[in-house]
Parts: sequence; structure tokens; C-alpha cells
Amino acid sequence: MHFMRKIIQKNRLLCLTIKILAALLLVISPITQAQVHEFKLDNGLKVIVKEDHRAPVVVSQIWYKVGSSYEHSGITGVSHVLEHMMFKGTQKYGAGEFSRIIAENGGRENAFTGQDYTAYFQQLEKSRLATALELEADRMRGLLLQPEEFAKEVKVVMEERRMRTEDNPRSLTYEQFKATAFVNSPYHNPIIGWMEDLKSMHIDDLRKWYDAWYSPNNATLVVVGDVNASEVFDLAKKYFGPIKKRPVPILKPQREITQKGLRRVNVRVPAELPYIIMGYKVPVVATTKQAWEPYALELLAGVLDGSNSGRFEKTLIRGKQIAASTSISYGPYSRITDMFVVSGTPAQGNSPEKLEKSFLTQIKDVQTNLIPIEELDRVRAQLRASKIYERDSIFYQAMQIGTLETVGLRWTLMDEYLDQIQKITPQQLKQVANKYLLEDALTIAVLDPLPLSNVAQANTEDGDNVK
Repeated sequence: MHFMRKIIQKNRLLCLTIKILAALLLVISPITQAQVHEFKLDNGLKVIVKEDHRAPVVVSQIWYKVGSSYEHSGITGVSHVLEHMMFKGTQKYGAGEFSRIIAENGGRENAFTGQDYTAYFQQLEKSRLATALELEADRMRGLLLQPEEFAKEVKVVMEERRMRTEDNPRSLTYEQFKATAFVNSPYHNPIIGWMEDLKSMHIDDLRKWYDAWYSPNNATLVVVGDVNASEVFDLAKKYFGPIKKRPVPILKPQREITQKGLRRVNVRVPAELPYIIMGYKVPVVATTKQAWEPYALELLAGVLDGSNSGRFEKTLIRGKQIAASTSISYGPYSRITDMFVVSGTPAQGNSPEKLEKSFLTQIKDVQTNLIPIEELDRVRAQLRASKIYERDSIFYQAMQIGTLETVGLRWTLMDEYLDQIQKITPQQLKQVANKYLLEDALTIAVLDPLPLSNVAQANTEDGDNVK
């Protein structure tokens, strides 16, 4: 999961608002940390509660330390398929009963799988928290995993893959980009899994995965909302406490081999427009040797493409009109080394090659020249403002806590973030640009569109794509 960067800055009034919100955050941050309480059950389940009494609602999330980066060749996608199966019945509740009960209690629920985690959540009126925890504890160890339900659900996932990846030219290009950029890192594989692995997946693969990773000592329960921390702990102890801890597999180091030169991949599929993705391998908070570098990379992403005042927007879109759209993706919180990704669509009459050169020119500029302090301060203000907006959401507050804890960090980092970005200097931005945004660490993927008239023919020739 990546953090929100793009805050629209349309006029002077909004600039003033951002500065006011940033000042308010300096007051809010110490209070935030004081409201978070942490417990641990005897069976190893970590329980983190953040009290937020602004509205009578509560979000509960259970985070398991397992995702696609834990998978090996042949079973890719198993974490995501298991996520689907968690709604298909336990010894106590039948298929679909979990969702029905939450809905009857006026709540909403869902789940998501990432590279480093699988998480399940419910949002309810505060008095209904016990219902969510009872249901979640039940399926932590009581899942049935019936073959007939699996046979239906794996087909649902295969169709999801067709719709979201194989029939989506940009998503397919991004998948090929990641598979080219990473050789032995588990980030090589897509979260949804490769189609051939999904086709050969067996219910026993899910049983082994569930038995290996779904245990209280491999999970974190995060509760945020209008609650009392000690009461939440008592509920957690009541429902999760009887579940026994289980041995959890120990992962071997998963360090990507050193890239020795530029890598390229072209994806030729029917599409309306060309597209280019360029990515550099960079450290994250969990892997960096210099604690400040991920925060410098986060600010650098904001300088280049953080808002309407970002350099890509001003120069490549509105200025020279080389790009129709641009984007930068970098998240400092993942389990292992990840990427700083630049992407864009060329403007009409321009080619991906021309946009590539323009991206590299912009990167060369931040490698050569110091970023003016006024520009850096503007990006800092945008990031501060985004954090205030994020904290308006109890769901996102829980997301921050769960993500940090599950990738092997501490939830307290969310309250250190603003202090960290405030310390970064223009010299440090130049330093990380010169250290990491290098050709030998660069992977480029280009979507080379085929005529859309080829779609029907391709679907007929490839049986996998016949709907």
C-alpha cells in the first residue's frame, strides 16, 4: 500500500490553509502518541488501540504478517486466494455469514492483500465491536476451506486477474515492469499471482498456507475509534486469548541481486495510448543504512511530481506539453527494498522515447542543482497537510499502525514522520538523487499499443481470455 502525495494547490487561499494545518499538526502530534495503547496476549497476539472520540464509531483490523512476498514459485497468489476463502465459512458460521452479520449490525467489512501483509477490517458503531472481534477470532483458526467453495473462488480470482491485469494494458505493463526489475526478490511476483499458478492451485496449498501463517503470534489487532483501551484489551483477551500460538516459518533473507545495467521491456498489446514506466531500486525505512534517506526520497518525489506545482506538471505537462499525465510512486514503508517509480503518458504527437528523455533531464537537474529551499518547504507543507487530512479518517489511522507493525517497524514512526521530513536539506535531496537514480539501477517498460481491432482476434486465439 503507497501514501497520498498529491494535494491540489490552486490558489493563495489554499496555500494559507496548508500553512495553518501544518501549524496545527505540531500541536496534534504529541497528543496522538499519548492516545495509543499497546498490549500483548499470552499467545503472542499484539493489540494496539488508538482512542479517537470524535464520533461513536470504531474500526477493527487484523493484520497477518504474510503476503505475496512470502510466496514461492508455483503458489503465487495463494495469499490472495486465501483472503477470499476467509469469507467462505468456518465450523461455526457458514459461507457468507461473516459479511451478513456485520451488515445486520450496520457495519461494513472487507479485506486486502499486499506484498507484505494480508488484512481484514470492519467498521461499526462502537457498541458492536465485540461482534467483529468474535467473528474475526473464529476464522483465525476455524476456517473450513471446503473444496467446492475453493473451486468457485479460485475462478473468481482468475477472472479478477483477467479484468484488472490481462485486459488492462497499463496494469499488464506494470506487472511486466516489476518482473523485469526484480530477479530474485519476491517483489518479482504479482500480488494476485501468475495465471498458470492459479490454474494449478489446490485446496491443500491453501490449507498449508493457513496453518503456517494464520496464528495469533503472527498477527496484530488494531482498533481505532471511540473506545476505551482497557475494555478493548479485555475483549481481545476474551475472544482471541483461547487460541493457541503456533510455530511460524522463518524466512530466509530475500535480498535482490545487484543490478549491473539498464533493463528494458516492451509490452505490445491492444491499447489506446502508449505508456512508459521507469523505476530505480531504492531503500526503504526497514532496509536503509542511513535513516534519513527514505524521507529524502519521499520529498524528492514531491518536488518532481507532488502537486500542480511539481516540476513534471509545470515543465512536461503545462510547459513543453510533452506529457499528458505523469506520476511518481514511492513508499518508505515496505518489508524489503522497493522502487522509486516514474511513469507517464506522452502527449499527442510525442513518443515514449521523448518522454523518457524528458524524465531523465528532470532527474539530471536535481542531481546537478540544489533544490531551492522555498520549493522544498512548499513540498513539506503539502505533506504536513496530507497527514492532517489522513488523520481525519479513523480507518487510515488504523492502516498506518497496521502497515508499520506488519512490515517489521514500530507504529511510533507515524508520529516521527513530520520531524524526519523537516530535517531534510536540499543537499540531502541532491545526495540521494545522485546515489540511487542511476542508469545501472534503472528498469524501463514501454507500452507499445497495438490496434484495438486486434482485441477480438487475441481473445479468440487465447482461450484464457474467452469470457
